[in-house]
Amino acid sequence: MAPIISINSLSKTYGNGFKALDDVSFDIEQGEILALLGPNGAGKTTLISIICGITNPSDGQVTVSGHDVVRDFRKTRAEIGLVPQELTTDMFETVFNTVSFSRGLHGKKPDPAYIEQILKDLSLYDKRNNALRELSGGMKRRVLIAKALSHEPRILFLDEPTAGVDVALRKDMWQLVERLRKTGVTIILTTHYIEEAQEIADRVGVINKGKLLLVEEKNALMRKLGRKQLTIQLLERMDAIPESLASFALTLSADGKELVYEYELGSGDGEIAKLLLAIETAGIRFDDVSTRQTSLEDIFVSLIGEAA
Repeated sequence: MAPIISINSLSKTYGNGFKALDDVSFDIEQGEILALLGPNGAGKTTLISIICGITNPSDGQVTVSGHDVVRDFRKTRAEIGLVPQELTTDMFETVFNTVSFSRGLHGKKPDPAYIEQILKDLSLYDKRNNALRELSGGMKRRVLIAKALSHEPRILFLDEPTAGVDVALRKDMWQLVERLRKTGVTIILTTHYIEEAQEIADRVGVINKGKLLLVEEKNALMRKLGRKQLTIQLLERMDAIPESLASFALTLSADGKELVYEYELGSGDGEIAKLLLAIETAGIRFDDVSTRQTSLEDIFVSLIGEAA
């Protein structure tokens, strides 16, 4: 099956000379959830803006369902729903009318039942007759999501959708994302909450300084770059690691009370047994052993550090 979005050699340089994107290429598959991670100013929003037809690229091409986003803007935009970071709505219009109007802007026939269902899914139905100016910040964010879904898009972009919102909205959001995925909607999100990406994404892309560092299946990325750390709590302080343990590449903590052993995910069980036996043979006494697995956040920080 052809990718639903194809990005080829995409670059964007603004009038002041700032290069927001630098030769970015990758595909997005239909029905997947892709998380785009990167620090502020990395190019995430610029990339989304080009795909959605808000900004034109300096070089390269983006196609959506085989249609060029510049030449075939109307066709590609009809397939896309966008939840921007900024709250941009008519504060004096009602929730129901705002979402219904957004549907009409995309050329869709009125469908009050569909709009009502979106509002119910986002816990907005009770507020349907309220003016937007009467809503809290979290409720206004829900309205943006409802607007993005009003025309039944096949692709949904969520640009920092849960930044600064309450826990209840974050929970509703991810439940809705899961329901949309089951209907075949492709979802691309940017987020500062890396634990969210680790929880719901199928693939992860990392952008820094306009360059795409990687796009990879999440579990494969965790296996390839993830590591585990074994920490051994010593009963007595140690000044140096004995020569008999040199082959294990152990690290001694600054206070001399812990031995730390790092190993790759999917390996190490046999080595750990050998290590513990060697420690016992060396006469070293310990009272506790704990493990810690590298998180997606650790991998992200490492990749950004290497690219700096």
